[in-house]
Amino acid sequence: MSADAARAYVETALQWKAEGHALAFATINRQSDKVIGSTRFFDIARWHWPAGHDRAEPNVIDTCEIGHTWLAPSAVRTAANTEAKLLMLSHAFETWRACSVCFHADARNERSRAALTRIGAQFEGILRSHRLAIDLVPRDSARFSIVAADWPEVRRRLEDKLSRPR
Repeated sequence: MSADAARAYVETALQWKAEGHALAFATINRQSDKVIGSTRFFDIARWHWPAGHDRAEPNVIDTCEIGHTWLAPSAVRTAANTEAKLLMLSHAFETWRACSVCFHADARNERSRAALTRIGAQFEGILRSHRLAIDLVPRDSARFSIVAADWPEVRRRLEDKLSRPR
């Protein structure tokens, strides 16, 4: 990633945070204290619940997406992304009390699609020409979701993956 691209990435993340619909994180290698990637919550949505409903409170997030994830080549195929997803999904379902979290992978990215399936995310379908791809073409996105009822099993799968010897 060029310096200009990195700057634009960070500026967009900060703008979306200020607007209240995204929250970005740096992924840090704890041994080296170096940034090895980034990921974010975005499309954070609060539904309009009637007054008095237990979800009609400011700290409840009803749904969001996890994405805009990238890793340094040295961090690919390590536990870094698994750990980041466990932390983020724990926050979404246990702190925000989200009803659902979705992911969109480039439909051509079989590795990402297989990883989402392995952790228990449910494939929902293909959104055609959904987003601009990294190669600057309209990409088809494979949509996956995890709903609150799925979370205990997804958590178990992520924790199991992290407990295995590397």
